[in-house]
Amino acid sequence: MEIKGTQLFVKALKEEGVDTLFAYPGGMAIDLFDALYDAEGLNVVLPRHEQGLIHAADGYARSTGKTGVCLVTSGPGATNLVTGIATANYDSVPLVCFTGQVMTGLIGNDAFQEVDIVGITRSICKYAVTVRDRESLGPIIKKAFYIARTGKPGPVVVDIPKDLQQALGSDFYPDEINIRSYKPSIDINRMQLKRALTCLYKAEKPVFLIGGGVNIAHAQEEMTRLSEITNIPVITTIMGRGAIPTDHKNYVGNIGMHGNYASNHAISECDVMFSIGTRFNDRITGKIEKFAPNAKIIHIDIDPASISRTIKVDIPIVADAKIAINEILGKAKPMKIEKWTEKIEAWKKEYPLSMAQYEGITPQTVIDKINTMFDDLVIATDVGQNQLWTTQYIALNGHKQLLTSGGLGTMGYGFPAAIGAQIGNPDRYVICISGDGGMQMNIQELATAVTLEIPVIICVFNNGFLGNVRQWQEMFFNKRYSSTCLRYRKGCERKCDWSFKECPPYIPDFMQLVKSYGAEGIRVFKEDEIESALKAAKENRKTPTLIEFIIQEEENVLPIVPGGKTLEEMIME
Repeated sequence: MEIKGTQLFVKALKEEGVDTLFAYPGGMAIDLFDALYDAEGLNVVLPRHEQGLIHAADGYARSTGKTGVCLVTSGPGATNLVTGIATANYDSVPLVCFTGQVMTGLIGNDAFQEVDIVGITRSICKYAVTVRDRESLGPIIKKAFYIARTGKPGPVVVDIPKDLQQALGSDFYPDEINIRSYKPSIDINRMQLKRALTCLYKAEKPVFLIGGGVNIAHAQEEMTRLSEITNIPVITTIMGRGAIPTDHKNYVGNIGMHGNYASNHAISECDVMFSIGTRFNDRITGKIEKFAPNAKIIHIDIDPASISRTIKVDIPIVADAKIAINEILGKAKPMKIEKWTEKIEAWKKEYPLSMAQYEGITPQTVIDKINTMFDDLVIATDVGQNQLWTTQYIALNGHKQLLTSGGLGTMGYGFPAAIGAQIGNPDRYVICISGDGGMQMNIQELATAVTLEIPVIICVFNNGFLGNVRQWQEMFFNKRYSSTCLRYRKGCERKCDWSFKECPPYIPDFMQLVKSYGAEGIRVFKEDEIESALKAAKENRKTPTLIEFIIQEEENVLPIVPGGKTLEEMIME
């Protein structure tokens, strides 16, 4: 039976189990949208900007474990996805992004709204392809979903010219696909694992270093059991936070630029580091030559290209994190490392994370209250100080999940990601924690949330600055706050004394802005107002609620490891 390409597109989505499509129409995708008009069982979410769209699909994917699916038109519709594609690629998020394209006969002629989106995105996704003939449409879509989901997950781009959308062709959609050049391996090399365990059980100061790969593999329960059996302390990257409960006795904390004292010193003193699912990026390692200088390093990762790319490891193992941990569990045994664990515990008690030096509301007081008031929760952060405070203080366990842009550090990610998470998890509470700068990058998605009755709770830490850059300017550039003050007006003195006594009012007024969108707004100045504000937001299940927490201008994220320094060279205060 012959059907249009648009009809096969809808059929493919249903065959792949897609229930939600994040989509924005345009001329080169209008035929696809026409076919979607009659598609039952498919929720088409219309955002207010394509970047908001792809971040929402990303949040949906991370929070549900499903593949996020996008559809946009050609040209600017496609290029507006680029930041979101790169964000998903860094953090291994399975997305399939469909873009409309001009007719095949016009490709290469600079037609209206024509861009080579495949060429643009090839380096920031797992696979990108333009469909060149109608009969290949079905197999290419099948291939796209298979590649996005398997091995190390990631985004895929499928570009569909307008004439192929309209063309008649076979209604066949394959049940499976065989790609000769793509055979992801997830099984573990047992000889290498035996070497790793032999090395581990000789250690006197072992640590597990856990990255986002464990969370992506949904291996949190297994990782927790492994730590409990072996008694080995667990340190995480920001993306690995939640791999074991943050209140677990074996959990030390985050490592890296804003890691806690105990974690960074444990890495520097350990004699065996058993790492699972991390890329060892520069935010984690500090000065590479001095990273874990006394340790034998074992590294398990599903991506062979990630092993020994930055840090040379002693025992490399290519495997899926969950499969590997289950194999280790079968051979795990208790280790007698009491002196080591006692030393780490002493570090934790002597140098705890704290913002007690600041007066009034602090991000810690807000996050502590969130920890006590919400049980079943998805937390999406933006990027900047708000993200770093959240990853320091948020309590995570099997009922609480963290979504954040780790690899690319994308401002504007948090709010649309929270919307996508709430769509995918309608019965859970979803909180977005953002800064006043990042919130404005995709604030137009308030319209999406209000029209779809999405009850996301938005916590904005407003310090009137692009806070993370301001902190670096304070600490390393002699307090030269260049282009980071968001209260700056044309009439301000170019070189301010930063006394904050006569600053102009902040723009926008978030309370008036959210009201204009039809959402709820609460502004909080005092610590004793935090609980009542969160309670009111928790009870509002019809619209988003934005809570603006007014915090001090010069609150900093500490500890911090300056660029080029070792993990032990932390600035603590």
